[in-house]
Amino acid sequence: MQSNIIENRIELSILYDFYGELLKESQKQIFEDYIQNDLSLSEIAMDAGISRQGVHDIIKRCSKQLIDYEVKLKLVDKFKNTKEKVNEIIRISNLIKETKEISRIDEIEELSSSILNEL
Repeated sequence: MQSNIIENRIELSILYDFYGELLKESQKQIFEDYIQNDLSLSEIAMDAGISRQGVHDIIKRCSKQLIDYEVKLKLVDKFKNTKEKVNEIIRISNLIKETKEISRIDEIEELSSSILNEL
């Protein structure tokens, strides 16, 4: 249960990194305080001058918005995919350096082309 909460917060934090600027300024502050600064709903409510329930509603609304942005734009998914391909290129490059197996350069070219085509 606890790891599920942590995973959810990590996922929301990543989504916020990509789409946070699309939120209203007041929403951003409350969401940041909750997700990134780990403040309680009560602490945020006191700072923002609204009810605890109001903070909860804003966090829920922001979470839904961020998830909806990802469903439509898929920027996080594209980023993760590109990161995996770049790591594979690095792995193959290191293998080529170690083994002098130049025939693997074709794999690097394919991965590079794939990354460029997705951009």
